[in-house]
Amino acid sequence: MADVIAVVMPSAPRRVIAIGVLLCLGAMLLYLAFVTPLLSLGRQAFLLAVGISALLLADRVRRATQLSIEMTDEVIQDSQGQVICRLDDIVSVESGALAFKPSGGFLIRTKHRGERSWVPGIWWRVGRKIGIGGATSASQARYMADLIVLRLKGKGAN
Repeated sequence: MADVIAVVMPSAPRRVIAIGVLLCLGAMLLYLAFVTPLLSLGRQAFLLAVGISALLLADRVRRATQLSIEMTDEVIQDSQGQVICRLDDIVSVESGALAFKPSGGFLIRTKHRGERSWVPGIWWRVGRKIGIGGATSASQARYMADLIVLRLKGKGAN
């Protein structure tokens, strides 16, 4: 097993806010669905569906934010061992203020397309783009992004 170089873990305040907002949204929508008497059946069904979806998403975020992201010499993976990407597949890292990236995180562009994935609050992948961040610690994410950039610059010098 390879040594872990950097770890990005969910920050407790971000985790609580993310789960809390989804729980409140779900509860309010369910409350509205049951107490508003003049709603049509379609609108009531819509409020019920979206409210239940918000509560299910809150649970998914709760479970997902128990994971962390680890960087080794070869891969970036989650704490359960699911490989997010190989380091030799990374083309670039974007972490600027104007980059399309998760809050407090960074964006990785890879050489090869990957399977679409989403771990709410932790990471997502669409094609060649991987976003890491959301409910994670911004300082840990910045450190990991900087390490990847240094590695890419080192590879370019060789």
